[in-house]
Amino acid sequence: MPDPVRHAAQPAPDMIRFRDGLAVAYGRHPALHSLPVAEARAVAEAVRAPWASGGPSMHESRDLSLEHDGMALRLRVHRPRPANDGVLVYVHGGGWTLFSLDTHDRVMREYAAGTGLTVIGIDYTLVPEAVFPRQLDEVAALLRLLHGGGGEAAFGFSTAGLPLAIGGDSAGANLAMAAALTLRDTGLPDALQALLLNYAAVDPDAAGASTRLYDGPDFNLTREEMRNFWAGYLPDATDRADPRAALLRGGLHGLPPCFLAIAECDVLRDENLALAAALREAGVAVRAEQYDGMLHSFLEAVSISPTAARAFRESGDWLAGIVRHPRGLARG
Repeated sequence: MPDPVRHAAQPAPDMIRFRDGLAVAYGRHPALHSLPVAEARAVAEAVRAPWASGGPSMHESRDLSLEHDGMALRLRVHRPRPANDGVLVYVHGGGWTLFSLDTHDRVMREYAAGTGLTVIGIDYTLVPEAVFPRQLDEVAALLRLLHGGGGEAAFGFSTAGLPLAIGGDSAGANLAMAAALTLRDTGLPDALQALLLNYAAVDPDAAGASTRLYDGPDFNLTREEMRNFWAGYLPDATDRADPRAALLRGGLHGLPPCFLAIAECDVLRDENLALAAALREAGVAVRAEQYDGMLHSFLEAVSISPTAARAFRESGDWLAGIVRHPRGLARG
């Protein structure tokens, strides 16, 4: 059997199709790093748009604004049915720099349909317009509002007493977990029922084997890209040790149950495996699933990937079970 530390697994055929489709679409434009940030974002939005279309229909979908610290943040609410059994706040990825509610619209609708929960996404302020901890503060503010039952006039329903969970992918998963830590440390340790972490950005100084094995254009995300994303988010070098960004640097006790969806062929794989181990060591209930042959961002390929569909089903069933039986899994 090949040594997994020295031999890279190969992407699954559906991931090759996903990767090559993205490469062809990006190839119609100048390289993102050569463009002004606004133009780079517009290209990324256009390239990702086909992957965000299709999928489940919602009972109601609408955008609204959240005022925070003098800024209006765009939110998107997806309600799969009239009844409201709970809320999942979903935080999109994109290296804190790219992407939006639009690029992740299908991801949010898949979770709404699969769990029966209302999904609320947030367009947090991107880098370089803001840096750490601004994005974290915005996500935490939304969680506090929902936990307190505020915003009923805007949302059209009360969230008071409803189960509340948070999830995200890549940089968004980093923000989701950091927001959970923030609530834990600021008087709301029981506000969240669950954490959903998809191929999370965990460690700004990650150096595991996966950072070498899966570095390069064949794997959707390179080590250099991640270094640049971290540098943009944490321009002050002292913040690289802040446990609200470097998630393995602080105590992880007292967090709600966590589901980690880990892509095998991803530079972030090993830091996600390390996070799962650290959460278990802290006494947190953890389910960590590695999806073989999958690339970074694989959930966005659900339209062509049976494994992505399985990941949605497994994480969605897990989350729905936590919401229905919140006492079934203890906190750390």
